[in-house]
Amino acid sequence: MQERIVALDIGLKRIGIAVSDPFNSYALPDNAYICVQNLEKDLQNIVQILQEKLATIIVCGLPVNADGTVSVQTMRTQKFIARLKEFIDLPIVTVDERYTTFVAREHLQGNNSKKMHKSGRVDSVAACYILEEYLTQRKKIKKG
Repeated sequence: MQERIVALDIGLKRIGIAVSDPFNSYALPDNAYICVQNLEKDLQNIVQILQEKLATIIVCGLPVNADGTVSVQTMRTQKFIARLKEFIDLPIVTVDERYTTFVAREHLQGNNSKKMHKSGRVDSVAACYILEEYLTQRKKIKKG
């Protein structure tokens, strides 16, 4: 089975989703998941999406403060990831996601940013940056 890597940008209201191309060379944004504010249901829905995308590895962005310290959102994300591990038997790795949302907003600046934010497009582009970082790290490891 071909490896397919899926990245998640985990937020309180939305979860951005990005999927690798078939050769794991680059990331493609997918539709963001809008949270229903019920952790169990959100986890079930995310697992269903991961299965539909034929995920073999899950990459989750880990939001830390600018200085690398743990934030409240870091702990929320770690809790979500810990619970996700109870729902799916796939490798889950984390990637430092500092500034990914900021860069995604900058990238989409020419578009209607309010509409882009509500649609989750910013979150999925941020997930692309998370996945791109992971793919870059993998390439460096394979080369070195």
